[in-house]
Amino acid sequence: MRAVVLEEKGGPEVLRVTEVPDPAIGPEEVLVEVVSSAVNRADLLQRMGLYPGPPMPHEIPGLEFAGRVIATGARVNDRVVGDHVMGISNGGCYAEQIAVHERQTMVVPMVLPIADAGAFPEVFITAWDALVRQSGLTSGRWALVHAGASGVGTAAIQIAKAIGARIAVTASAGKHEICHRLGADVVIDYNTEDFVDVVRDATGGQGADVILDVIGGEYLPRNVDAVRMDGSIIQVGVMDGGSVPFDVASLMMKRATLRGTTLRARPIEEKIAITREFAAQILPHVEQGTMAPVIDSRFPLADAAGAHERMASNANAGKIVLDISPG
Repeated sequence: MRAVVLEEKGGPEVLRVTEVPDPAIGPEEVLVEVVSSAVNRADLLQRMGLYPGPPMPHEIPGLEFAGRVIATGARVNDRVVGDHVMGISNGGCYAEQIAVHERQTMVVPMVLPIADAGAFPEVFITAWDALVRQSGLTSGRWALVHAGASGVGTAAIQIAKAIGARIAVTASAGKHEICHRLGADVVIDYNTEDFVDVVRDATGGQGADVILDVIGGEYLPRNVDAVRMDGSIIQVGVMDGGSVPFDVASLMMKRATLRGTTLRARPIEEKIAITREFAAQILPHVEQGTMAPVIDSRFPLADAAGAHERMASNANAGKIVLDISPG
């Protein structure tokens, strides 16, 4: 099969397509012909040698996939050849085929084109797990999400509105329209406005119940200022760096919770549990046509480098898709 293999670390130019053996499947795994995948920040870090992937015969990046089941292991019960499935993986999704545990897959809803579905699992599961599962966001409460036009941000807006929560997001001025269109209650221009002041005004001085942050750096102390008493700050990325002077007392005085999270490093049992809970709670919204990935741009597998350059430029609003096999 064709796959992007990282034979060295560096800039986008190291992303080269090569031929590698087809993956073998275990008794509880399915073999998926990958139609689409998508680029995530973790892929850029892995390419640069800053976020090691899991051990594998060939280092293939990519954390999410959608495609067709083409073979099943001896103990597979829930999937059959021909099923359209999607899911998350530790890596290996920049390839024409991937082997994955059957219970880590979700059936692609009929209303979601399989060519777009590869852009769905990683950011929607990340946003739902961070906002709802870990931080307890519920109807009527306020969320603040940074980078509102990113993949995680656009997913977070849709999830918050689906559960009846209210949401404020930060974004550059050119990306406000898409955030409003998805249903964001408040959109803040981080270049000209202080998100702390805007969130306080929007919430009657209380602050946000949950803050989802992919930025890090100097945003941390300001997030503490913006969170309400007994609120939660959950860190899912550190685009602006992970080290910053921080007054722990300010967090204590708010009785607030600061939590870091990733999906990739979790054991397979936990990923299976998260995937199945997510499918039960969120996929009905997709089936009703009220939730879908926002697609910024598409690149063929052979131009994975161009896709990485697009993300590195911060120009994207929504997901950058890799088209791998015909839909």
